[in-house]
Amino acid sequence: METTSPNTRPLDGPPPKLKTPPGATDCHIHLYLPGYESQSPNSPISEWATVADYRRVQARLGLERVVVTQSNAYQFDNRALLTALNELGTRSARGVAVVTPDTPEDELRSWHDQGVRGARIMNLHGGAVSTDHMLEVERVIRPFGWHLMVQFNGRYLDDYVDELRKIECDYIIDHIGKFMDPVPANDRRVDDILRLLDQGNAWVKICAGYEASLTGGPHYDDVGAIARRIIAHAPERIIWGSNWPHARVSQARYPDDAEQLDVLLEWANAEWHRQILVDNPAVLYGFE
Repeated sequence: METTSPNTRPLDGPPPKLKTPPGATDCHIHLYLPGYESQSPNSPISEWATVADYRRVQARLGLERVVVTQSNAYQFDNRALLTALNELGTRSARGVAVVTPDTPEDELRSWHDQGVRGARIMNLHGGAVSTDHMLEVERVIRPFGWHLMVQFNGRYLDDYVDELRKIECDYIIDHIGKFMDPVPANDRRVDDILRLLDQGNAWVKICAGYEASLTGGPHYDDVGAIARRIIAHAPERIIWGSNWPHARVSQARYPDDAEQLDVLLEWANAEWHRQILVDNPAVLYGFE
């Protein structure tokens, strides 16, 4: 039995400089709920992160809508995600679950009614379902109008780009392509991301620049150069997420949540803020 403590992460603080419009959406958080233990020895849960905890962060940042992403800790067990969605309510919350090619249709339909709108694909360490099964998962979610949320190290985009081009539903390239280490903004792999956006069904999530940046906050200039180019190319295909509660980041390195939102002041023109925070998520996740 794992030992998990109540949340000790900072939940309050000064508001962000960016003034969020009504309907602003955080498109990427994780929740860790009491009663739901980790399903992976590689992803222990050291502290809970509850709906009540996130509500404080949400209020601080001036956000109204949220998308809860299935954590690697829970692997194929989506029960905590569904519990959180039921607490948050479908008017203001959506979910991204772990789906396999064998997930029954009636289960997917039930999840849809509870607010799930996407399936997580992760090629980094600890992911439950990788790109090896991506197109099979796409076939089972396509009838529900869901999207794929795909995360990989962008330095290896050559290994994935052909399969990404085959996706017929919408899909998200997660974490700004997550180039580890960051590449120059004019790198050919960034060119490939722009071409994927031009196909019309790809989106890019601006999220967790701190995970890949070598230059560090508050502006994450190395990751920011990539983000600025992608955003300028297709602002209508960009969404933003906080990545709260920044799982497995030490207290000494814990990022400031307002800082994660304020990168949009540096990376995106002011006229795009509403599009990124409100309009694009409403299209992708079906918010009214």
